[in-house]
Amino acid sequence: MVEKTAIAAKPLSAREQIKLAARRLFAERGIDGVTVREIVEASGQKNHGALSYYFGTKEALVRELVVDGAKLIDIRRNAFLDRLEAEGGPNGIREVVEALVYPSINLAEETETAEDSYIRFIALLGMSHREFFMEALENRWNSGYLRCLDHLRRLMPPMPAAAKNQRFIFLGAFLTSVIAAREAALADRSRPHPMWRSEATLHHFIGLLTAMLAAPLDEALAGGSWDMGGEPLSIVGSMGMILD
Repeated sequence: MVEKTAIAAKPLSAREQIKLAARRLFAERGIDGVTVREIVEASGQKNHGALSYYFGTKEALVRELVVDGAKLIDIRRNAFLDRLEAEGGPNGIREVVEALVYPSINLAEETETAEDSYIRFIALLGMSHREFFMEALENRWNSGYLRCLDHLRRLMPPMPAAAKNQRFIFLGAFLTSVIAAREAALADRSRPHPMWRSEATLHHFIGLLTAMLAAPLDEALAGGSWDMGGEPLSIVGSMGMILD
């Protein structure tokens, strides 16, 4: 059974304890399935008005959580790309995929929290409250993801721009769902999860994403109509959720 009280590697302020507890609960049950009272109790606060004191409303807390993780991923991804570009790269699709995957995992290493739950949180939020999710991000914190797409357009096999954009939609969905599954497994203390803890699993996942992006366009589609518009209408956040 997963423990639901707030646990942290270092002592956290009451504000950060509330954020940690809320993100974990939202990742498990979605924002509609969690009450303010449950968040406060899970954070270990004795004052039931603590959330209102620090954040005002649950919605304001959700917005802050969305931006916290998106900002961190975007900063990490841009730093990853800066290193690649300083060395004359990226020189292949796999390098770009690594820039998409590695900055999106193990976020707790830089947030001093006990576990990762951000990707599960935004995966549920993006499906159940997409307008709210888009509003919270204000179409920001996606510069690293957009840089990755620019490199991929250059490195992918020749195909219509609309076909590449469609693959980017598949990419975002695959990336988010697999990392969310990894997070959920690693947060489960009831049994070991050796597959998800293995570096080889991430290596395999990166290889699969690379193969998807590097595959030539099916001949049956090459002569078809790709009049599906130009760029995706909205690329949301540092995980590249494309909402069209």
